[in-house]
Amino acid sequence: MDFRTAYAGSNPSEVTFGAVVTSVPHFFQGRYSHATHEAFDASTAAGEVEIVDNVSIAPRVPVSPGDRIEVRGEMVHDPGRPPIVHWTHHDPEGTHVNGFILHRGRVYA
Repeated sequence: MDFRTAYAGSNPSEVTFGAVVTSVPHFFQGRYSHATHEAFDASTAAGEVEIVDNVSIAPRVPVSPGDRIEVRGEMVHDPGRPPIVHWTHHDPEGTHVNGFILHRGRVYA
């Protein structure tokens, strides 16, 4: 699906897009998975998103504000907030589309 269409929609969508990091990462434990996650904000051509990466599965991405990244993951919408893009890593169980974050020529998945 086209990224702008997915951004404007309300259904979860697999997306691939370029962005510029706009915040420093913060870390938290997932409510259901209890895995460590890295989250940071990014600006896209369609608007702001929050990137949430499971760093219990994939390596931490050493991003800083101003860094350019490419992302593949699942966009989900939360009314009143910018969309969240998660599943930005491989799926060890093979049941979900693999995602990634490309940063400074290195693929984090």
